[in-house]
Amino acid sequence: MIHDGQNALVVDPGDAAPVKEALQLHGLTLTAILVTHFHPDHTGGLATLQSSDIPVYGPRSEDIAGVTHPVGEGDELAWSSLRFRVWDTPGHTAGHIAYLADDARESSPWPLTAFVGDTLFSGGCGRVFNGTIEQLFASLTRLGNLPGSTRVCPTHEYTLSNLRFAQAVEPSNTNLAAHMARCQALRAQHQPTLPTSTRLEKDINPFLRCTELEVVSSAQQHGARDTSPMAVFAALRQWKNTF
Repeated sequence: MIHDGQNALVVDPGDAAPVKEALQLHGLTLTAILVTHFHPDHTGGLATLQSSDIPVYGPRSEDIAGVTHPVGEGDELAWSSLRFRVWDTPGHTAGHIAYLADDARESSPWPLTAFVGDTLFSGGCGRVFNGTIEQLFASLTRLGNLPGSTRVCPTHEYTLSNLRFAQAVEPSNTNLAAHMARCQALRAQHQPTLPTSTRLEKDINPFLRCTELEVVSSAQQHGARDTSPMAVFAALRQWKNTF
């Protein structure tokens, strides 16, 4: 949820109850909803939250009940002080999109925030459903090329399990070990590990480190057909599926 003190926007409301609770707690009015893809854990709250005057943005190439404004690559929308750009980020699903928010306020500590759905997780990435591994690789590469200061908002708190896999892939990564300790401390206090940043993910996420020697070596031991980044990525994703 994003709010300006009066109005609120939510991204991927899989469940309406916590959204309604937060709106009531902070005295906010829901005025927009963004959806990244069709899976029910991202859309399950739409029917309850919708009213006739709330725009619901979602991927134009996916059939999602309740989406009033289908959007795709290159589209823009505005809300409060934010300007959102839409990127097509297929792979997890064939029509998956992401939203990149620029904050016009000079005081903003985060000039760019990316709402990436299930494409990129902290320390990991989504698995392939009805997209392709080639699409997912291209989408991850594109997101990884965002400025390092970009605040990245994935949809799921999968960080610790992803980091355990990342350490199996790249056990010598000292940045990864330090981040695992930080995240374990946060979760022990029931605090989220998210959001993350592009800079951090490029230091600890094996799916964004497919040219690092230790990552390449691990991928080769788990079926990579060659040392190309695409082959390394595909082997890592297949390994993670059964990790």
